[in-house]
Amino acid sequence: MDSDLYPDLAAVGSLAAALEQLAAELGVDLTVVPGDWGPLVSAGIASSVPERKPLSVHIGAESHWFGVSGWSRGVELITGATPDLADVVRAGAAWGRGGSLRELRAELSFARSSERAEAHERGLAAVVDLQWRTMREQAAEEPDFTGFGELVEAAHAEPRLRQLYVFSSHWTLGFSSCTGFPFRNEVAIVPSYSGSPFRVKKYPLSDDVLGEAATAEEAEALAVCHLPTDLGPAVTGTAEQEG
Repeated sequence: MDSDLYPDLAAVGSLAAALEQLAAELGVDLTVVPGDWGPLVSAGIASSVPERKPLSVHIGAESHWFGVSGWSRGVELITGATPDLADVVRAGAAWGRGGSLRELRAELSFARSSERAEAHERGLAAVVDLQWRTMREQAAEEPDFTGFGELVEAAHAEPRLRQLYVFSSHWTLGFSSCTGFPFRNEVAIVPSYSGSPFRVKKYPLSDDVLGEAATAEEAEALAVCHLPTDLGPAVTGTAEQEG
């Protein structure tokens, strides 16, 4: 930590100590927990909402600012940066009491949230629908990569794939039974490119190929054959902890 950039932090010894001291001065009840990069430059602010991870707080390296990031069930719900540590204290209090994204943004001018985060707040159907819409838009923006577009449309037309959370990695479509990261991969399909076949795999980046197909429709049918028979719609959470 650069004491010239952060004399207030240097005076008390750490970011965590500075947060606790300022919260006490402002009369704000906060529970400060260890951060991901050590107490000098990072800290967390605990939440009373079980599924919310502590609000992550860290300092800038080359200029004076504080960054925050709030995650829940594998999704970053809110992020932002501010030069004022009091803003961080207020953000921690709002995050900790379970404020909605709209409430957080209204109260904290520096905070922002993504369309995906807002979809998660609306519910599972909104999350899955948004992801499929985003994937179809991505395919439409690549008209010369016909194999990818054909694959996206064929997969979207299949109900057992459409109910899952779709994502892409190096143009390979992955299908997850949970909506947060890290994903629970159920099957993946590599699109046809320059005459190559469509390939069905267990994981997007694995070398093990479960089978090949000449068309996108055949590929999605083959992928469905490798899904667990009792697999239902994607659920909220991550591969580490769902529900």
